[in-house]
Amino acid sequence: MRLRVEQDVFVARHLGREVARAVGMEQQDQTRLATALSEVGRVMLALGEDADVAFVMELNGVPTLRVAVENPSPGGAAEVGPQIAQVGRLVDTLEVGDGETGTVVSMARRLPASAPRLTPERMDEIRTGLAEHVPGTPLDELSDQNQQLIAALDEVRAQRDDLARLNAELEETNRGVMALYNQLSEELEETNRGVVALYAELDDKSEQLREASEAKSRFLANVSHELRAPVTAVIGLSRLLLDPASDPLGSEQRRQVELISSSSGDLLNLVNDLLDLAKAEAGRIEPQWAEVDLRAVFGQLRGTLRPLATRPEVDFVIEEPRVAGLRTDEVLMARVLRNLLTNAIKFTAEGEVRLAARAVDGDVEFTVSDTGTGIPADQQERIFEEFYQVPGSQALMGKGTGLGLPYARRLVGILNGGLRVESVPGEGSTFTVRLPVS
Repeated sequence: MRLRVEQDVFVARHLGREVARAVGMEQQDQTRLATALSEVGRVMLALGEDADVAFVMELNGVPTLRVAVENPSPGGAAEVGPQIAQVGRLVDTLEVGDGETGTVVSMARRLPASAPRLTPERMDEIRTGLAEHVPGTPLDELSDQNQQLIAALDEVRAQRDDLARLNAELEETNRGVMALYNQLSEELEETNRGVVALYAELDDKSEQLREASEAKSRFLANVSHELRAPVTAVIGLSRLLLDPASDPLGSEQRRQVELISSSSGDLLNLVNDLLDLAKAEAGRIEPQWAEVDLRAVFGQLRGTLRPLATRPEVDFVIEEPRVAGLRTDEVLMARVLRNLLTNAIKFTAEGEVRLAARAVDGDVEFTVSDTGTGIPADQQERIFEEFYQVPGSQALMGKGTGLGLPYARRLVGILNGGLRVESVPGEGSTFTVRLPVS
């Protein structure tokens, strides 16, 4: 259509709303497009010449209705652009330019996804309907605008009421959140006080345990020192009585003296174990770090423990170590291995007792394996407790004190290593000592 007089602006507005409705726009979008068109038409008509309005459907991609308003007056873009700047808020795109035929304003609005598909047949129907459309008077258009304004005001009022309701609900929720926050804060503060009190109690208990441990270590050390002298004297007197140079004893007397000597030896071993354990617990064992030749250490163990392995049914094997040496305390390491080998010999009736060493991931692993009685799975950690012995186990030579393995694990810990056991009852046990190379 062509805009010649101001009344045509009302006709263009009405026609724009009809086109928007026909192509499937929602009512609010129809009003926006009609309002934008009337404002652009008013400004373009003021340039002084007639203006043409064209409605174009762009169906490629998202279907879009584009409205072009053209005035043959050249160079009007600079004047029109600022006047219709607010129109851009009513449409998706707004362009103002100076073309070859004059000043052109192009604006577009996308169709909603719910709009019916615009087939060629539907486009023909829309053209026919618009051609038969009878434009209303300015008063009719003014009445339509008033109705739209009233509807918009009602909608704004409803939105305002909804907003007020939401604000009230939000305020109520905030009060609930603040009350919950205060309650949680009080509970957290009470919990923190309880935790602080618990930590204080734990510190007191830890201090008491430390003092009790120190007292136990001092007691063991003092008792061991006090017992060693009389026990040594008893052993010495027993040896004098059994000496061939002494007065001869009767068979019963000799048996009783030998029993005294054996019992005294067991008691002396217990006293020595207690003293060693007390030193280890008190932290009075300081390792002397040095390079250790494992071949020499294994040779010494082979020589000193060979006399204990007297049963022909048991093979006592100390393999050549597969690693040359390591940096550790030779005395403490040898004491641990001697302890484990002695235990293995005590509890192995037949088969073999074997010591081996190999390098593993930068460390050295010593394994002491036997084919003895074995240890049940639920007892394998308890054997490292002081004075604990596996129920029903009986040593084939000598009587254990239950202190050797706890002492060995403490020494390994002092050497920055670890001691573990793997065992199957009736098949044997393997004790593994792992020490760092340096």
